[in-house]
Amino acid sequence: MNKTVILALLGLFGFSLVLTAQDVKFQFDEKADFSKYKTYVWQKHPNSLDVDDLTMGQLARGFNSALAAKGLNKTDAGNPDLVIVFQLAVNKEQEMTSYNTGGYGYGPGWHGGWYGGPSMSTTTTNTIHIGTVVLDMYDTTTKQLVWRGMASKTIDPKAKQEKRQKNIDKAAQKMLKNYPPPKK
Repeated sequence: MNKTVILALLGLFGFSLVLTAQDVKFQFDEKADFSKYKTYVWQKHPNSLDVDDLTMGQLARGFNSALAAKGLNKTDAGNPDLVIVFQLAVNKEQEMTSYNTGGYGYGPGWHGGWYGGPSMSTTTTNTIHIGTVVLDMYDTTTKQLVWRGMASKTIDPKAKQEKRQKNIDKAAQKMLKNYPPPKK
């Protein structure tokens, strides 16, 4: 294999590793007055993945804390300003890892000769799980969607509880970084 092909493959695999990092997106209604939103309640989307109570507790701590830092308070009574509908999902993807052992392959060498040696490529595939959290904020007065955020990250099944909470907190903070959206 020549150096150009090797560099292209390394670039491709490097790019795929970047894609598995935490990814956060958001969009919003430019006409909405976000200054009037002070309280919220949670609702689960009917198509949301069911997770265990411990994971739900971690998600609640992370997102309630990030929302409170933005001036939004969770309420269980009265008329909240927002209904935040959450949806959880896990997708599976195949990750391929290739590496080359041995020589450099065959090809023309310096001084017009040939160089190289036996070479062997090995490719392994792994299933990776990508967790996604989607938050939709609905104005309770207009019943309109005013803000949507989505965070996704590769799930490490061996991660300790503290690391999982740290990842959830980071996702919540990144998702809500631009909440309320900047005014034009």
